[in-house]
Amino acid sequence: MTAANLDDDTRAVRQADGRYALELPRSWNFLTPSGGVLLGVVLRAMDDALAEPAQEVVSATAIFTEPIREGPLVIDVDVLRRGGAASQIEATLANEGKRGMKVVATFAREREGVDVTGRNMPSVPAPDAARPAPVRTVSLPFFENFEDRIALGHLWREPGWDANDAVFARWMRYLQPPRHADGSLPEYALPGMADLMPPALLQALGPDTPRFHAPSLDLTMHFFARPRTEWVLLYVRALRATKGTASCSVELWDEEGRLLAYATQVMMLRRWPGRS
Repeated sequence: MTAANLDDDTRAVRQADGRYALELPRSWNFLTPSGGVLLGVVLRAMDDALAEPAQEVVSATAIFTEPIREGPLVIDVDVLRRGGAASQIEATLANEGKRGMKVVATFAREREGVDVTGRNMPSVPAPDAARPAPVRTVSLPFFENFEDRIALGHLWREPGWDANDAVFARWMRYLQPPRHADGSLPEYALPGMADLMPPALLQALGPDTPRFHAPSLDLTMHFFARPRTEWVLLYVRALRATKGTASCSVELWDEEGRLLAYATQVMMLRRWPGRS
């Protein structure tokens, strides 16, 4: 299977003032399209509607109100406030006639100020020392677009491991990476990677737990820097699972030790279709 092109697949076309349309292929599906990829679609439409090149996304929150399918999508964008230093935007994305997802985001220009990182990069093996992700027993088109190496923790299909701390880390890189002119990955490429948090919960449950999937209820991201390296480290913690939902967080780092983004998510826990 040939890897999909994120740049082509997530570029919506302006239809009218504030309205955009897109035909999303199945290439970015788990069971349904990745919520992170959908957030990337919306951020691109927001950026186009804002039309302020000096302002880049610094934060975004998505809530998912109805399942979204691949195929024709409609995005409606409303610039709530257009400021000289920062602007706020909201948008909805859905299949025609559905409710889909709502996103609010802040775009801001770079300003002079302090530069502090309050976290150290996690100590995990580098990409060339991490182990390749084992062959998947379930076909998920999303993962065909990446090389994936496990830096900390395990997946269901790996035998012989014990439940441990609810922490998981993996290195990922796009097989067909979108690029800015300076060679860096664009911000819209990061949410699809961030939306991969359930394996952290699996570490606390162990390999014998019944297989589940975890549709997103929300996804919030803070964006700090563009990746300057091919590989991106996802360092995920499961914070709490209770009452049929789970809360996780993820830090995204590049190989140079730069914190790129931080994301949190609440997800609904459901049995994998066809499994007891």
